[in-house]
Amino acid sequence: MALRVAVIGVRAIGNTHAEVYQTDDLAELVAVCDIVPERADSAAARWDCRAYYSVEDLLRNEDLDAVSVTTGGFENGSWHYEPVMECLAARKHVLCEKPISNNIQHAREMVRAAREAGVYFGINLNHRFVPPAAKAKQWVQEGRLGHLLLTNMTMWIDNPNETSPWFHLRALHPHSLDIMRYYCGDVKRVQAFANRAPKPDGGQRVCFSNAQVNLEFANGVVGHLTGSYDAAPRHNLERCEVMGTEGRFILDNCYEELTFYPRRGEELTVIRNSIMGGLSGFGATFRTRIHRWLEQVTAGVPREQIEASGEDGLAVQEAIEAAIRSIEGGTVEEVPAAV
Repeated sequence: MALRVAVIGVRAIGNTHAEVYQTDDLAELVAVCDIVPERADSAAARWDCRAYYSVEDLLRNEDLDAVSVTTGGFENGSWHYEPVMECLAARKHVLCEKPISNNIQHAREMVRAAREAGVYFGINLNHRFVPPAAKAKQWVQEGRLGHLLLTNMTMWIDNPNETSPWFHLRALHPHSLDIMRYYCGDVKRVQAFANRAPKPDGGQRVCFSNAQVNLEFANGVVGHLTGSYDAAPRHNLERCEVMGTEGRFILDNCYEELTFYPRRGEELTVIRNSIMGGLSGFGATFRTRIHRWLEQVTAGVPREQIEASGEDGLAVQEAIEAAIRSIEGGTVEEVPAAV
């Protein structure tokens, strides 16, 4: 039987979630909710479901199994806490957009509340839900890379947003750090540096738009994250490299190409996204991620098996907050465990 779902917050990302639910056999989209009535009504008409203007009314009137919380707010995360907590209190499974929250105390409370309610809590860390990323994970698990040693991650995009000094780190790099954790496990310590790019009309950006983060993982892997909001729009870049004693892989632009370089041989393994049956573009990562969420909730897997869980979302925000402390204080910072 399909899960009865609703989407809370129906701007662009919320409508993307709604479209995926509408077309997935594992879901029945029954309602949308937004505090702006016109947005809720428009989305309800578009997706042929009911509209609500408050989470309270939604939960009172609909028999739901799960919700997507796709609200935004300051640093893309400040409006997640209240609707997530209301839904968890009502014992609904919640898939929340990233970042889990721009407020680390709120993020910790949400994870704790989901655990206490015994419901599923996932975060839309969708970059890991692509076939090449899964293949690279398989190589790591099979030991093809040998003992893991190093990892490097680069994410450069063009984003002129100037809402806060830490918008770049808090809003973008949950994706980067999640991919790094996906292969290398928990982050133990960070050391970070950042700068603000000059504006074309003079002065500097409000946002720390470029960052370099050194990372030490709990398993001994050392790594580096390079991030920027100052890339040319046509030259966005996302690249993950992981190296071990027997070889390394490079995953280019999320899903476009995966290459394995053996240490003791000359034959490369190259997996490219196919134009026939492959991902049609970055937007398709929402479909693969949400479908996996629906599969796991429908199957009733143990909570600790939920992929890109609330705990994962919290872990990357803990690393980001540690990086911010490092930039502010010129220090090496311990990363608290996501508990």
